[in-house]
Amino acid sequence: MRSIEVKGTARTIAERSSEQARALKEIRNNGGVPCVLYGGGEVVHFTVTNEGLRNLVYTPHIHVVDLIIDGKKVNAILKDIQFHPVKDTILHVDFYQIDEAKPIVMEVPVQLEGLAEGVKAGGKLALQMRKLKVKALYNVIPEKLTVNVSHLGLGKTVKVGELSYEGLELLNAKDAVVCAVKLTRAARGAAAAAGK
Repeated sequence: MRSIEVKGTARTIAERSSEQARALKEIRNNGGVPCVLYGGGEVVHFTVTNEGLRNLVYTPHIHVVDLIIDGKKVNAILKDIQFHPVKDTILHVDFYQIDEAKPIVMEVPVQLEGLAEGVKAGGKLALQMRKLKVKALYNVIPEKLTVNVSHLGLGKTVKVGELSYEGLELLNAKDAVVCAVKLTRAARGAAAAAGK
């Protein structure tokens, strides 16, 4: 898994909620994003610049984050992110500190590999799940999960329960469809013609 460095500055939390809301608004108005780090001994509140999060958030890749808060480095993963409903700017980010001995839960992108038999017969390959949720030690989690579709015939699917990866536990529903070869109108016509 790739790593990316994100630098932040610790912030204190106001006791009254009105003061807290005002402080968060000020951070955002100044181009900052309020963040929280969970999973360590204590919860850490800090601020990162919008620019500092760009390469982490706007990418198809997953990363281990080398989080540097006031010079202190911590390994973490991006846990949750909130966007503004209209402007699509980042409002808040939650990070989770990695413990090398404890498994973490993360969504990993799916990549299809091979030319499906059903596509050769005129069908259309559809990826239904772009990411799968896995549980594993962070150093075992791959950048992507490869699914070979060469054997897939017309109208056939690959379900989560049919997949297995060493050292990873898949947390999605076993009967959830990852990808399918769908019948197209042309494929139906060819099948009907072959049946005559």
